[in-house]
Amino acid sequence: MTDRPLILLVDDDVELSELLGEYLESEGFDVEAVFNGVDGAARALSGRHDAVILDIMLPRMNGIDVLREIRRASQIPVLMLTAKGDQVDRVVGLELGADDYVPKPHYPRELVARLRAVLRRNAHAGAVAADPVVRGRLEVQVTRRRVTWQGAPIELTASEFNLLVALARAGDEVVTKDALSLNGLGRARQSYDRSVDVHVSNLRLKLEAAAAGVVAIETVRGVGYRLLVA
Repeated sequence: MTDRPLILLVDDDVELSELLGEYLESEGFDVEAVFNGVDGAARALSGRHDAVILDIMLPRMNGIDVLREIRRASQIPVLMLTAKGDQVDRVVGLELGADDYVPKPHYPRELVARLRAVLRRNAHAGAVAADPVVRGRLEVQVTRRRVTWQGAPIELTASEFNLLVALARAGDEVVTKDALSLNGLGRARQSYDRSVDVHVSNLRLKLEAAAAGVVAIETVRGVGYRLLVA
């Protein structure tokens, strides 16, 4: 047994994958690398890995389609590698359930920092509260990382869950985007970053579908968001 997280790296650049794999291993991770989308999707669904680093541009199946396949059956944390300046791929990836993204070319230290943040919030977010957070018929079981509406589970990604915890704990108060980024995504928000907005949009859709409009996330323009439960 080992405490080293096992990371699945999906990138068709073999030389870069080898270099990045060596760096990740020096930082305390174990790495399995695959070089096409079909193999990437299959390995990501094996249940063996702690997180996936997924490139957008892949042979046989592109990264967006790989992410779509992963999210049909798994909530494993996924960190996307996107082209520098390509906002479309970033937004689409987040909308499909990616937990975070890093633009290429990237600094390995930034990638490792984002990866650790994803793993940390997936494993420990909200662990300080042993009891569930209850808002009406919505129950957020923090330590079990489980959300239910009237007892029926709602499937959320790691980032969506963490954002919901922050919103649910705030009661009727507005939570700023800066606070949601720090508490939900594990990093300070930058002015051009739409990650919080996209994750909240995904969360809103899932809550509204499960609770038939009884649960809503209100947008407070220029400030942040508030969870409303009738």
